Amino acid sequence: MKIIAVGRNYAEHARELNNAVPEEPVIFLKPDTALLKDNNAFYLPEFAQEIHHEIEVVVRVCKEGKHVPEKFAGNYINAVGLGIDFTARDLQQRLKEQGLPWERAKAFDHSAPLSSLRPVHGLEELRSLGFRLDINGKKVQEGNTEQMLFPVARLVSFISTFITLRKGDLIFTGTPSGVGKVAIGDHLEGYLEGEKLLDFYIK
Repeated sequence: MKIIAVGRNYAEHARELNNAVPEEPVIFLKPDTALLKDNNAFYLPEFAQEIHHEIEVVVRVCKEGKHVPEKFAGNYINAVGLGIDFTARDLQQRLKEQGLPWERAKAFDHSAPLSSLRPVHGLEELRSLGFRLDINGKKVQEGNTEQMLFPVARLVSFISTFITLRKGDLIFTGTPSGVGKVAIGDHLEGYLEGEKLLDFYIK
């Protein structure tokens, strides 16, 4: 199992970080050790001072696929949920300034909290999903999958051109604007179509 994450898939988020809006999907990988399940607490790592939250819709791959045409992409996805792409923003910035890869800022242990997943039957169910992140009872991020620059069908096709998709793989589809720093004691709650799927604390 692998995690394929998508960067800058919401225009306002790209702009808030002073990044160009991409013309094709920006992808990177997280290892399986990045997963944090069952709403377990997230412990702030010692190597960074600025850990940012990024709420994302996550889809699960249900069978192996390579060079998948967009029109058949729905056959390769069978579940949806929410995830957080925790990012060591200060470390990421230093690495970017040096022209170095920034996996250390994205792929560290438990940097990918994942909710329980809900079954889906075709991509129509994913075209307009509202989601949000609340911290300490206050809404900090809100988005809808219809705002994606590259919808799920495009992501499945694009990713599978370069990386073979396998059953159980997870695609983190990108975050809307509103990312920010988390601190010890913060209570994070993530909602998909009004249903609370994420509910955990920062320690």
